Amino acid sequence: MSSQLGQGLYDVIARRRDVRAEFSGDDLDQDALRRVLRAAHQAPSVGHSQPWDFVLVKDEVKRNEFAEHVETERKIFADQLDGERRATFEKIKVEGIRESGLGVVVTYSPGRGGQHVLGRHAIADAGLYSTCLAIQNLWLAATAEGLGVGWVSFYREEFLADLVGLPDGVRPVAWLCLGPVTRLQEVPDLVRHDWRKGRTLDEAIHIDSWSA
Repeated sequence: MSSQLGQGLYDVIARRRDVRAEFSGDDLDQDALRRVLRAAHQAPSVGHSQPWDFVLVKDEVKRNEFAEHVETERKIFADQLDGERRATFEKIKVEGIRESGLGVVVTYSPGRGGQHVLGRHAIADAGLYSTCLAIQNLWLAATAEGLGVGWVSFYREEFLADLVGLPDGVRPVAWLCLGPVTRLQEVPDLVRHDWRKGRTLDEAIHIDSWSA
């Protein structure tokens, strides 16, 4: 490793976890929050369009309403599973909406940057990919700060857009639970609960073509 700084980055990447049950409920330091959001805003974006926004949801009523919606969607998903798979799923906590104390709704605005966004003419989703890069920056910065992040995916986009008052055409990409944690799990939740083991790096590498 060429430097301690470089090693620190790899350590943060390795420690990053999708947090559910480990939020402590402690107050989130506002300076740390600002640094994490700044890191997200420094992400690369197609045509330097910066198509993201961050809606900080602190209101307890809104968070409770979203948590209830997520629970409904969780039940819909559970009903699609067979007995053994459902039993495994029931052990998995899918969100920490109330426990984290803050929800960060990351949005994507396709109109940001005007009609002709440099680099997006052939790949319509390049702006969406840019927003995901901002989320990754946020997540790694939060991990470096000793904070936890949990990406909630059991929701309908229309519901969340209405809940936080998004303008027409602006898409909610993620609700991120953000807050202090008691610890970060060494093993990802879905591996610990035998939902999915994951693949090795070698299984994901292809040379020159997929079949090779």
